Order: sequence, then structure tokens, then C-alpha cells
Amino acid sequence: MTVISMKSARVGDGLVVPYAEAGYPDGTPVVFVHGLADSWWSFEPLLRRLPASLHGYAFSQRGHGDAGRPEDGYAPEDFAADLVAFLDDVGIGRTLLVGSSSGGVQARIVAGSHPDRISGLVLTGVPATLADKPAMAGIQQAVAGFSDTVPRPFVEDLMAEAVTGGVARGLIETMIDESVKVPARVWQETLRGLLEADLPATLTGILVPTLLIWGDRDAFLPRGDQQAILDAIHGASLLVYEGAGHVVHWEQPERVVADIADFAARISSPGTR
Repeated sequence: MTVISMKSARVGDGLVVPYAEAGYPDGTPVVFVHGLADSWWSFEPLLRRLPASLHGYAFSQRGHGDAGRPEDGYAPEDFAADLVAFLDDVGIGRTLLVGSSSGGVQARIVAGSHPDRISGLVLTGVPATLADKPAMAGIQQAVAGFSDTVPRPFVEDLMAEAVTGGVARGLIETMIDESVKVPARVWQETLRGLLEADLPATLTGILVPTLLIWGDRDAFLPRGDQQAILDAIHGASLLVYEGAGHVVHWEQPERVVADIADFAARISSPGTR
């Protein structure tokens, strides 16, 4: 297993975000982008398993984990701007982006708007849209009733839906701890931004090689979402993990790392789009 180093970067107007770095200096840069209420810890199982061919980075986004918590700036385009600023501050010229869950929204915004900075895009358990999902509206309504913090039992219930099993209890507890760190207002504003945004529009103009990874027991996203992304991004491909839930990289980290490494090798080969 590789060693993880903790560092910090400045994004936006001096906003400080912590990030984890792991892997080998000469490896292909890979930046991991987490979803709502997660943090860099979401990718700890992957960072620990990186092969020599990859050099990984995972940062906690604004309002999440131990990152700064500005009063505003929680729309998808704000998170996307932070992602570009992170690349600039850390000195990453071009990278493979891996976006998980709603983190795939800002990842694909950047892939579409900064193709010179992105060598490829991997989307794991990422929605095509959220406007057609009553469950998300229900979550938004529930979160709207919280004031300072989101109660731990609420987070525990969401976590139980997100995974199907096979995840170490220690990781689950860590991710619950990270989620309850997120102020209720950040949950509320991030959800509002995701539900009000034209998410299908963020799929247009993506020209970089794209790989989708989806668990066929995902309780939040039907297969139709993956097909909609495939239809929107020319040349995109899909890997279906049988028996896996929404957070496939927690349930099958070895396979996810192997598939990312294989994808990175393929897109760097001559003649690959």
C-alpha cells in the first residue's frame, strides 16, 4: 500500500482546503472529486492501493470535511471553479479526473470547459440529472428542516442506502463522522444548487475520453442515468459492477483502482482519442 501525505491548497479567494496525495512522482496525475457531504476520506481506500503508474490527489471541497466554510458558493459551477483553482495551486498541468456521485457534476463541467487540462474523465455512480428523482427532493425537504447540523441518525440512514455490504465498518464510521461535520446550510445550498442546475447541459461539449463505473444495485441511480450519459458523451464506455451499490469504490476498491489504471494506460497510448 502507498503512503498518504496530507497537505493544503488555496482555492478561490484564499479558501484553504486540505488534500491527500499518494502514489509515485512519475505516475499519471489523478484527481479524485467527492460528492455531497463526503471529504477526501472517501478516496482513502483507492489512494492506499494506487499502482506505480498513478499519482493521486484528493481534496476536501469547500464546506466539507476540514476545508474552509465560506458563507456562499455552493453551486456546481462554484465547486468546478475550485477544482480548476486546485489544479493551478498544486501545479497539476493536466490530469485524469475521477468524480464520484455528485462530485462527477463539477468534474464533467471542468472536463467540458478545460479540455486542455483534462486527459480523461471517470464517473463513478454519477447522475445524469436529479430533477426526475423524487427521493432527492425528499432528502432536500428533510435537510431543509435542520438548523445547525445534520443529525447523525439521518446520515446513518443515507449511508445504509448507499452501500450494499462488504465495506469495513471503520470506513463507514469515518464517512459518517465526515458527513456530520458539514453544516446544515452547506447541505442545503449544495442540494439546492444540484436540483436547480441544468445537469444534462453539463454533459454537453465533453470531448475527452470518458469511462462510467456503476453498481447495478445502486439505490439512488437507475441504469437509465448511465445510458443518458453514454448518449451525451461521444465514445464514452460503461463498466457495470454486479452486486455493487452507489459507492462502488468503497465496496470494490481493488477493482476500481485497476480499472482506472487500465483506462489511464489506454488513453495515453498513441491513437487513443
